[in-house]
Parts: sequence; structure tokens; C-alpha cells
Amino acid sequence: MSSAEPTFGPDIDAAIRTVREDVARLHAELVRYSLVVWTGGNVSGRVPGADLFVIKPSGISYDDLTAENMILCDLDGNAIPGAAGSERAPSSDTAAHAYVYRNMPEVGGVVHTHSTYAVAWAARGEEIPCVITAMADEFGGPIPVGPFAIIGDDSIGRGIVETLRGHRSRAVLMRNHGPFTIGVDARDAVKAAVMVEDVARTVHLAREAGPLIPIDPEAIDALYNRYQNVYGQNTDARR
Repeated sequence: MSSAEPTFGPDIDAAIRTVREDVARLHAELVRYSLVVWTGGNVSGRVPGADLFVIKPSGISYDDLTAENMILCDLDGNAIPGAAGSERAPSSDTAAHAYVYRNMPEVGGVVHTHSTYAVAWAARGEEIPCVITAMADEFGGPIPVGPFAIIGDDSIGRGIVETLRGHRSRAVLMRNHGPFTIGVDARDAVKAAVMVEDVARTVHLAREAGPLIPIDPEAIDALYNRYQNVYGQNTDARR
């Protein structure tokens, strides 16, 4: 960050730089996994140790996103005056992200995409049933549907929080809109966005071919607990 920018102390300034870099880089993952078209979709990340988060600017090509044009916001969704990127309008979903951060302090990253199969389930207002082990691993059950809400204020954020609070899923299908995902950080939320589209596609194709076979709830619990607590090299391996 330039010397003209507001400063928050060396530790927070370093954290802001890291989150800016991570959020800018992670948008490329949405493109790589074909989760977005044109300039739709967004990634945000909470700044550890501060009531701040970083989100992409509105309407900017993914090829043009850099750490410097990410927008630093407070938890009310207001751009921090003088910070890099503050001359641009933040994502139209900023109020929704801010509401999630204010009301779910455990969340460190939020992602919204318009991925095809997940949006198709959202258009039907239908949750994705948990009928494959990978879904049990990652989400611990079905992907729930959130209420219809208009973009622009915190209505979408309220729907996300109301639907996911107390739920093991890190993804919600906002009705007639599309998926939002949360995570312990921005990378974790991006992984959830990739995985929700994968299971949305797989379960759709399975249902087209014939009846779905449910997984017993106790087996879902066992799969989820193993994947979240045992799988991989350490407790962060799933991310």
C-alpha cells in the first residue's frame, strides 16, 4: 500500500496486503472452474484482527483485477476513504458480504458465483439432496435453499445468515439467484464454490438417469466428521 493510504498499524497493514493479494488471485479460480461469466460473481476476504474486509470492484474484467484495485471496506460495507481502490464502486453484493461478516464472526471468506448447475437448482427453489459421499464430506448434508432477495441492500446477506446459521453446509442456493458460499478464509469459500457446482452437476445428471439413492444420516455424519477432522495431512488439509 502507498504511504498516502490510511494505516492501521504494521500488523493490520500487513494483513490487508495479504488479503488483497489472496482475494485478487482467487478470482482467477472462479474463471478456471467456469463458475462465472463476464464480470459476474465475487470473492471477499475478512482482514484478520480488524473489522475490515476486501472485495472486488463492480463491473471490472477478471483479467484486470489486481491487489491494488481490490476495495477495502468496513463491516458496514463502506469503502475506506483513501485506501487503494476506493475511487471505484465496490461489488453490488458488498452489502450482503458485510452482513455475513457482521453476523457470523467465524466466517473469513464469502463467494458468490453464477455457476450453471447450482443456479439451475436455485431457479427451481430446490435443495440439493446429499446422495454422494463427496457431498457428505464437504457439506455434511444437503445444500439448502435461501429466500428470494433483491440485490443492492443487505437482504441477501440476511437470507444467507438465516439459512446457514447452525447448518453444516458452507453453501446456500439463494432462490432464483444462485450460490453463495462461506469459509474460514477466502480460499476455503472458493473451494466450497467449486465443490457446490460439482455436486450440483453430478446430482442433476444422476437424477436425470434414474431415482437417487439416499445416504443414511448416520453415514453422512461419519463421512463429514472423518473428512473435517481426520482426512489429509492436518486439520487445514481440506482447504
